[in-house]
Amino acid sequence: MAKINDYYQKKQLMEKLAAELEKLEEDQALKGELEFENKVRALMKEYDKSPKDVLQILSAIDPTVAGAKADSVAGSRPKRPLKTYKNPHTGEIVKTRGGNHKTLNEWRDKYGKEAVQSWQEN
Repeated sequence: MAKINDYYQKKQLMEKLAAELEKLEEDQALKGELEFENKVRALMKEYDKSPKDVLQILSAIDPTVAGAKADSVAGSRPKRPLKTYKNPHTGEIVKTRGGNHKTLNEWRDKYGKEAVQSWQEN
């Protein structure tokens, strides 16, 4: 019996969604947006342009276009903070954004990881 209950629930859901879809299709604002989309797609096809090409053109006109931001941000991540370490034994200073620095590794081998970490200046 569980299958028949599932069937009727899904059928009711389909009828509800069909009614909502029909109501949306009567909305004038949606009709205008769909007409605009169709015209843009036709124009892109006429000039053999992809959506990415259109976004590049729009971002050249207006740099605040969301697609332009997404392209520039997607390729890079924020820089790590610059950390400064000062060796109290030699007075030598090392500035690095990563933890795998040659001099830092030498110090860690010689003085220990915790000791070198305590040399970090804020």
